[in-house]
Amino acid sequence: MIDFANVRAIDFHTHAEEACGCHADDGYDELQSTMAKYFGAPWSHPPTIDETAAHYRKANIAAVIFPVDSERETGYRRYDNYEVADACARNSDILIPFASIDPAKGKLGAREARNLVENHGIKGFKFHPTMQGFYPNDRTAYPLYEAIAEAGVPALFHTGQTGVGSGMRGGNGMRLKYSSPMHLDDLAVDFPDMKIILAHPSFPWQEEALSVAQHKPNVYIDLSGWSPKYFPKILVQYANTILKKKMLFGSDWPMIAPEKWLDAFDKAEFRNEVRPLILKDNAMSLLGTMA
Repeated sequence: MIDFANVRAIDFHTHAEEACGCHADDGYDELQSTMAKYFGAPWSHPPTIDETAAHYRKANIAAVIFPVDSERETGYRRYDNYEVADACARNSDILIPFASIDPAKGKLGAREARNLVENHGIKGFKFHPTMQGFYPNDRTAYPLYEAIAEAGVPALFHTGQTGVGSGMRGGNGMRLKYSSPMHLDDLAVDFPDMKIILAHPSFPWQEEALSVAQHKPNVYIDLSGWSPKYFPKILVQYANTILKKKMLFGSDWPMIAPEKWLDAFDKAEFRNEVRPLILKDNAMSLLGTMA
């Protein structure tokens, strides 16, 4: 179990990536290497879950980690949720496992979600509308959301432009329109007790994301995917004031290392009393974890 009283922070946004050579290449290697160049990531191949755990253990940072089930839309092989859960169980002193299920799986996906929470220690679910090719408020996704809401665990959604496919021909088929945060306003109405996290500064829809998070009590924002030195001024303003209990530290590992994000955060214009909320306290409240 994680010693939440003593970890320095909780990173709410890290990716479980199958390292190069661990899968039959279906184009995923090119996607990963292009993203690494986009973000300036230093590694030659994506780290495994065990390698990720070792990195975070050394840094004394707990991490929410998840795969992305996008094989229907992209053709890239799914990283099995049960494999991810098993790897996280080996590293339960530092990792908090989330799963990912394509909403198009309907009741089948809902059944998997229930099993993952009840029997495999999954603490939440990750969605990437652009990679998975769906509008988050599409009613076909509701059976899966119903299972998540019943389980009482959070749902985290990518929002805004994505580095995935950036610069590739046709954006590698990724359509940005799916990731507008306004689609999640419907979910916050229809599932008012489900905790919803809007991942990333939501360029070019930053004000829409702030509006939804301010208006809906069950909506939060994780600050991953960007260095804090590039955060829009209005995002910092809201984080320092009316949304100070709604903001979460997230790096977007392995594209952005947590120590690099934290170094920029130290230099950004966040109030001293807000910093511990963003780094750990808000995440602990959201996860229902007591120090």
